[in-house]
Amino acid sequence: MHVRNFNYSVSALVACVASSDVFSDSEARAKFEALFRAFDQDVSFQYFRSFRRVRITFGSALAAAAARLHLHRTPFLGREMKLYFAQTLHIGSPHLAPPSPDKQFLISPPASPPVGWKQVEDATPVINYDLLYAISKLGPGDKYELHAATDSTPSVVVHVCESEEDEEEDETERTRRPKPKIVQTRRPEYRPLHLR
Repeated sequence: MHVRNFNYSVSALVACVASSDVFSDSEARAKFEALFRAFDQDVSFQYFRSFRRVRITFGSALAAAAARLHLHRTPFLGREMKLYFAQTLHIGSPHLAPPSPDKQFLISPPASPPVGWKQVEDATPVINYDLLYAISKLGPGDKYELHAATDSTPSVVVHVCESEEDEEEDETERTRRPKPKIVQTRRPEYRPLHLR
């Protein structure tokens, strides 16, 4: 996690202006700018109407400090104006850093694996020989209870399928039965709409 560093720009002020006339009226804007041009002629302004803030950038830190000292909490157009030194917030690097190498390998495998990478071996399958033995002893139609039922769990029972001969008999019975006839659904009669 990156540490937040608050750096104060001592040559810039942020004015909190309660009056919205500064953002819409050219005369009010000229009066506002004249207050700060008395401290520095090369001052620049950035207006943020939705935030009711104005960023004022001075040529020197002394001019910004003098303007804040004299104009902070002074009335402007009938309302109090507050001035603060501008803050810049840097969270880590100003550039987007690439993901760490372990993440890069997951995103797109490289041409060769990273140094120290080893193939993960598959675990050996678990074979339950008791279960295989019990199933081999079963005949057609028999069943084997793998897990007895408890108060909170159901029982698990294996039923062996019938033999192939029984399946052949079922096939002959199916061929003897008549095919069910599909009855076509009648279309409703057409009645034209009469508009009145």
